[in-house]
Amino acid sequence: MSLMKWSDSMSVGVAAADADHKKLVGMVNTLFDGVQAGKGRDAVGEILDGLINYTVEHFDREERYFAQTGYPGAAEHKAQHESLKIQVMAIREKFKNEAALTITLETMNFLKNWLVNHIQGSDKEYAPYLNERGIK
Repeated sequence: MSLMKWSDSMSVGVAAADADHKKLVGMVNTLFDGVQAGKGRDAVGEILDGLINYTVEHFDREERYFAQTGYPGAAEHKAQHESLKIQVMAIREKFKNEAALTITLETMNFLKNWLVNHIQGSDKEYAPYLNERGIK
């Protein structure tokens, strides 16, 4: 059972960003499935690490587009990225350092909601600007 499903309404109209977003949705679902299936801490930890690493890679890609095009909303958007990085790093550290801690449904819903709201909110805002500058 998936936690979330990609839909066309989530598309921002920038191919690389959409591909990243689809992959992130899949990775959130893989983490959720691993937690639901009772996979061991090491397995769940590896999935969480992969999700975090790919999220940072995706953010870096978006931010390179912003720098390349002079996107006027770059600073605010980057601040949103930094906020999520701090939150997920805290989740990872807590998970790694507390033997009894598992990834909770609350944490999974936080990741899902942040991803959906970010894509459908601020990511959709940059798409027309990037498209006008040849990034499709």
